[in-house]
Amino acid sequence: MTTNRPTGPTTPTPASALAPAPVAVVGLGPMGVVLAETYLRAGHPLTVWNRTAARADDLVARGARRAGSVSDAVAAAEVVVVCTKDYESLYEAFGDIEVPEVPGRARPLVVNLNSGTPEEARTAASWAADREFGYLDGAIMVPPPMVGSPGAVFLYSGPREHFDSARPVLEPLGDPRYLGPDTGLAVLYNTALLEMMYANMNGWLHAAALVGSAGVPAADFAELALGWFAPAVLAPEGLRAGAGDLDRAEYPGELGTLRMNLNALDHIVRTSREVGVPDDQPRLMREIAERAVAAGYGDLNYLAVFETFRTAAGSGAAR
Repeated sequence: MTTNRPTGPTTPTPASALAPAPVAVVGLGPMGVVLAETYLRAGHPLTVWNRTAARADDLVARGARRAGSVSDAVAAAEVVVVCTKDYESLYEAFGDIEVPEVPGRARPLVVNLNSGTPEEARTAASWAADREFGYLDGAIMVPPPMVGSPGAVFLYSGPREHFDSARPVLEPLGDPRYLGPDTGLAVLYNTALLEMMYANMNGWLHAAALVGSAGVPAADFAELALGWFAPAVLAPEGLRAGAGDLDRAEYPGELGTLRMNLNALDHIVRTSREVGVPDDQPRLMREIAERAVAAGYGDLNYLAVFETFRTAAGSGAAR
């Protein structure tokens, strides 16, 4: 007895049911090693390359394949994750690469996870296009121990179709955030977020040094500074609410003006000098506020300082 089977269109196989794509990791510094380990745990066929070949020994013992050259690594993969120091290191590693065509396989996608400037990222995209590689620029926003966890945020920019096709390969690393088709966006976001980190860290360290001049332990100061002041006064919700004011260039000064804040900044500078703590950091903040007052924003609130940071090109784009 025979059974008639439907001859209509078949349902595509879900991406989750497909075999994991072969991946290559180029660059096995502390972060590159963790990326490679994450791919091994996720079951991706993995090829690794590093200038110092011995850095791959442990990964090879756990199932990775050691490439004899970057060309060999690229030829073995659908997605090549590059984790080197900077863009120049990318070019040095790839050199005059010649990748043989693999029947039935498109040219690989290069996902570059290093740091630099937006223009360097756009130049790298052109470099990849000249070699017929797909290209995504990316930024890793977490330390190595967090890679592979749900809270690990990775930023990506470049053609949307590249991001969508690579997403099953990007997801094991963490939470992939697509920023847009401008290849320079990921490194630009990364730079901006790191600036926030260093500014906040230096603010805390300088403040701890100020109270430390009176013999107050940093641990005691932290109870008030980090336990109450930071979450209550520097609350992200308040900063997020003010983001719309930046876009609209609206800075009402009824609750406090820039001139009032300039007075407070002057007190920080004078106190720093008085207790023997270097005053270069608060002095710079005071100078920034002074420039904003001189530009005519003195009767507005402190957020008006943003207008002195906004470049002419950025101002045109924002409005």
